[in-house]
Amino acid sequence: MKQSNRNSHGALLAKVREAPPPRPVIGIEAEFTLYVDDAKRRPEDVFGTPAKLIGQPMIPRTGRSFQLPSGGAIYFDTGVIEVATPIVELQPGCCYRATRLLWEQIRYVRQELDKWSFRKNCHCRLEGFSTHYNFSFPDGRKSARRTSSRLGYLLAHVLPLPVALLAANRRSTAVGVRPRPSRVEVTADFTPDAALMLATCGFIAGVVEGILHWDDFGIAQLAQHKIPQPVPFRLRKHSSRRGWRMLSSSLQHDPFTADPNDKVWKLRDGRTESLRSIAMETLRPFRKEVRRLADAATLQHIEAVFAGDARSLLDFPDRPAAYEDAGHGIDWNQRRVRHWARSDYEKVIHRVIAREPIRIDGKRYIVERMQGWYEIVFRESKARRHRVFNLDELVRLARKRA
Repeated sequence: MKQSNRNSHGALLAKVREAPPPRPVIGIEAEFTLYVDDAKRRPEDVFGTPAKLIGQPMIPRTGRSFQLPSGGAIYFDTGVIEVATPIVELQPGCCYRATRLLWEQIRYVRQELDKWSFRKNCHCRLEGFSTHYNFSFPDGRKSARRTSSRLGYLLAHVLPLPVALLAANRRSTAVGVRPRPSRVEVTADFTPDAALMLATCGFIAGVVEGILHWDDFGIAQLAQHKIPQPVPFRLRKHSSRRGWRMLSSSLQHDPFTADPNDKVWKLRDGRTESLRSIAMETLRPFRKEVRRLADAATLQHIEAVFAGDARSLLDFPDRPAAYEDAGHGIDWNQRRVRHWARSDYEKVIHRVIAREPIRIDGKRYIVERMQGWYEIVFRESKARRHRVFNLDELVRLARKRA
């Protein structure tokens, strides 16, 4: 993954003063570099704000971001266009829902960019830059031996090599983990293949959920749970904010350019294995969680990539051309992916975007703005007073009306 020193002001599930969701949630965000007539441009310089790019009125959010009509959020983050999904409840089907939501946001922004290009008589494209997979870490799951920093450091030893097989390409440079007080974020290259992105999300979600059930987040858990450990393995400081990265210099070989089938990786237990066999061994303790949060078909796809029966982007001689002009549609690569219905949070968000008013005790409330990822500010139509509702409250109200 190309790294930068940017400090994202609008990162998904960012620490805000508003109350975070009490239940575990996930979300994905992706960054894109803008090219206008094949010249790299800063979106801030071209559009000023996202409101000048998107043709439809948008609900404002905390900071400089806006709620897209397609359900997610958009903001300009120091030289890139970033889109993010709303939060999705951590439950069966959440990985498909989050991946679908991200691609819906990408496709919507791509369509709006095409309209702008037509009006300006120019050609625009979005080059895939990075994807961030976010998982909340509620306070109820924490203890003295189970902190966000210890969780992030442990994940940085478990995730990078398998994630490289699922999400990286020949020009990638890193896979990273960034812990926050209430979440953990896994950073990788943007993956232009929706099915591989779903596989990546499913694998990471299963590993995170599995480790969250461990009594201790100490590094000794790797041996106890039989996670293969390559030697040497030297994590580097993340390029932006607190966290760690696996770079090519972290290992004996460059995992982004080496043949994933070659048995050249020395392990701490004395064995020599291939990148694919290391990934498959890492998956085994987490198969149950991956299947529960993704589904059987996604687990089969992950296993096929790790076994060499399905292609990784590292099997191509160079980065696929799909990176250069992303966002033209969702292609599940003809895999039998189960299409999960929208979650309760998704349904509420779409009602909010449609600016559907709500009635409580005879009072009519109108949507005014999003406050973080869990709360929405409403305005009472007559008294002009403001009231904040969270997603769970709105879900309960919707059920009462049904």
